[in-house]
Parts: sequence; structure tokens; C-alpha cells
Amino acid sequence: MRNLTLLTDLYQITMGQGYFNEGRHEELAVFDIFFRPNKLITYSVAAGMEQAAEYLENLHFSEEDIAYLRGLGIFTEPYLAYLSKLRFTGDVFAVKEGEIVFPYEPILTVRAPMIQAQLVETALLTFINHQTLIASKAAKICAAAGSGVVMEFGLRRAQGADAGIYGARAAVIGGCGSTSNVYAGKLFDIPVAGTMAHSWVMNFPSELEAFRAYAHSFPDACLLLVDTYDTLHSGVPHAIEVFKELRAAGHEPKGVRLDSGDLAYLSKEARRMLDEAGFENAIVCASGDLDEYSIRSLKEQGAKIDSWGVGTKLITSADLPALGGVYKLSAVYENGVEIPKIKLSDTTEKITNPSFKELYRIYDKKTDKAIADYITRAGETIDESKPLELFHPTETWKRMTVKDFRIRKLREPLVVQGKRAKAPRPLAEISAYRAAEYARFWEEYTRQDMPHIYKVDLSPALYALKRQMIEACGKGEEC
Repeated sequence: MRNLTLLTDLYQITMGQGYFNEGRHEELAVFDIFFRPNKLITYSVAAGMEQAAEYLENLHFSEEDIAYLRGLGIFTEPYLAYLSKLRFTGDVFAVKEGEIVFPYEPILTVRAPMIQAQLVETALLTFINHQTLIASKAAKICAAAGSGVVMEFGLRRAQGADAGIYGARAAVIGGCGSTSNVYAGKLFDIPVAGTMAHSWVMNFPSELEAFRAYAHSFPDACLLLVDTYDTLHSGVPHAIEVFKELRAAGHEPKGVRLDSGDLAYLSKEARRMLDEAGFENAIVCASGDLDEYSIRSLKEQGAKIDSWGVGTKLITSADLPALGGVYKLSAVYENGVEIPKIKLSDTTEKITNPSFKELYRIYDKKTDKAIADYITRAGETIDESKPLELFHPTETWKRMTVKDFRIRKLREPLVVQGKRAKAPRPLAEISAYRAAEYARFWEEYTRQDMPHIYKVDLSPALYALKRQMIEACGKGEEC
């Protein structure tokens, strides 16, 4: 296990020196991670919490770390001595990996001594921003693919090894069925997939000989890449010839892969040719710069594609390269009493929600579909036997009353007093959980084009606290 304690920004450690000098380093603080909306973020799939928990459990400055910090010449010896014994002792509350989440929701909250809570900001944002981003992109690609299997093929285009490894993990959370990344396959028990490259075909005297050699090595997993030279006049006919030879020897072929050209037309023709040759069960796989937009377009054109290999645009989240999650102070404690904190801005959307909070999802009992999410102050109760009025957190005239509903608390302890609260869940279980929760949202909220904005509302008590603090700040009072 790597020690990632120095995976932070310098100002986290310099602020720690300041808190230490002021005697405030053990003061309890609460920080929230949430993300803001933009035109490409309608919903997201939470991921990265497992790596966050692993990091927090292992947090410690090694002798080499302390020596490096001493060499910078900016930290005092008493502070370095304090850091040498530092461990994370706080609590973390988070949504489950695979949870469908929305802008402004506190998807993870750290409650810990100030110096600890401040130190871990950068690493936690690194884990959660990246994996949530890729899991969300994968979910949208898999939604476009429908019943088709999506394979993650992005390692060679990932922005670094860790991005490829943990991006593969996140892609499976988002719905991908396999990865080409063998290291990630071993590390996270992900099914691995892949056959041949064009170089295999080019390395033989002829395409037919290349196909025969591959079939000889993998007679029960023979999926042939048919677009090296001429897909319909040589690739597919040669594949069919080899498939017939396999069948005669008692084996069944897996299918063909298309990696270039007019995938809609080529897939329809390949399907027709395979069917006419008696290989109705052979699949047609497509790859080549795909994403949710191109997959949806291909399906609308009637493409006959059974599985999709998606690489660059998934592993880099090409249209949205950063989630934009932030880590904001929401409370401190003095003598055990909470002092809520708020960040103001001229931009309304950047004003934070103060206090330690809870996050709930409201479901219609009849349909079991999600109606809205509801953020409250800690300790509030919701009476499911009575109607509940919801209102927009800024445009408060937009209101609705829900009846016959049930609620579910979305967050649970992830780390308690520095130790992981629960054993890690298998990746397949996380992926299945995401699929089940995704199904509880109306398609209007998750569709690709012009989706409805899902409601994320504040309780009256939290809204009142926020307004009170905004007004107090505006009058020059302490906020």
C-alpha cells in the first residue's frame, strides 16, 4: 500500500502550521464535498469512497516525509514533531459508491480535528472527483448502449497509469461489463476483454492466415478484427471461412470486431453475412472513438452491434474533463457546541450550505421512483405520515407538496474514529447497486438531451439558518 500522505497541496500543510501556532489544530471542524452543476452535469455516479477510506486509514508521515518537509525550511521543529505522530482520528460520512447524486449535495463529510480535516482535502477531492467523473461518463455511455455490453478500452489513452487503473474501476461502477486493463482486472476482480490488434493481421502473409492462426490459439474465444484491409470484401468473408473450419472441428466462434469506417452500414452488412452463413449467434463488436452520442446515433441508424469497446472518450471524460467537486468548511465546534460556517459569493450558486447536514431521498410509494432529494440539519426528523412541502432553495416560490412517500438516508459512516466502518464491497455488488438505484429515476431526469432538473431542496430549518447567516454577514455581523 502506497503512503500518499504527501499527496496534498502545500497550503494544506502551511495552514496546519498556522493552526498549530494558534493552538487551534485540535479544534473539531466539518467539511463537505459537493459539486456544482453545469450544462453537462445533470446527475453523477458517486465513486472513489473506497480509495478515500484506504487513504485515511493509512495516513501518516514517514521519516522520509518529515525529512523532506524539514528541507523546505518553512516549518518549525515542534510542528514537524507533531506531524510525525499524526494519524487520522476523525469520522467520515458518505453516500455509497454507485449512488446517483446531484449538484450541491454533501456526498462526503469529514468531521475531524481541524489540522486533519484540512490536510486530507486535496487527496479526497482527487479520489472522488476523478472516479465520480468516470463512473458518471460510463453510466451515460451504458445508458445509450441499452442492452449492449460496454467494454472499457481506455488505458493507453488515460492521463497516466493511476487514471487508467482507477478509471477502469469507476467505469465498471458506471455499468461497463469488462476492461482491457489487465492490471485493473487483477486488482479489482474485473472481467478482462480483448482479442487482437491490426498488427496481428499485418504480421502474417495474408489476412486469412492471420485469422486461422488466431483461431488455432483461441478456438473457443475467437473474435476476429475484420477491418484491417477491406471489411466486407475480405475481412468478414475470411472470418466466415475460418468460422466454418472452427465449427467443423467442434468449436463455435465468438464473433467479429469493427474498428473503423461506417459502423452503421458495416455492422448491418456483417450481421447479414454472418446470419446467411449460419452464424446467427456470432456477435458484432464495435470500437473506435465511441461515446454516448455516437452510440445513440448508431443505434438510431439501425446498427447491428452487440457490444461496444469504448476507450478515449470514456477514460478521459472527453466532453467534461473535470467534475469540479469542492471541499468547503460548514461548521466548527467550540466546547462541543456547533458553530455553523458559510461561504458567501456574489454568485448565488456558490454560497454554501452551513452546518452539519443529513441527506435524504424521497420516493413515491406507489411507483418507487425518486421524487426529490432533501438536505436537513443533523438531528431533524421527517414524519412520513404527514405531507411534506418542498421548495426550491433559491426560487422559493416554486413549491410542491408530496404525500404517500418514503424516505431513505443516503449517507452512512465510512470512517469512524479513523477506522473504516465497513469492509469494502465487491465491485460487482457496487455496479449492481448503481443499476438498481438508476432504475428508480424517471427517464426524464437521466436522458441525454434536455433532461428535467432533479429537485434538491433544503429543509425549512436549514434554509432559515442559511438566510439568517447571509443577512448577518450583509449587516457586518459575525457569520
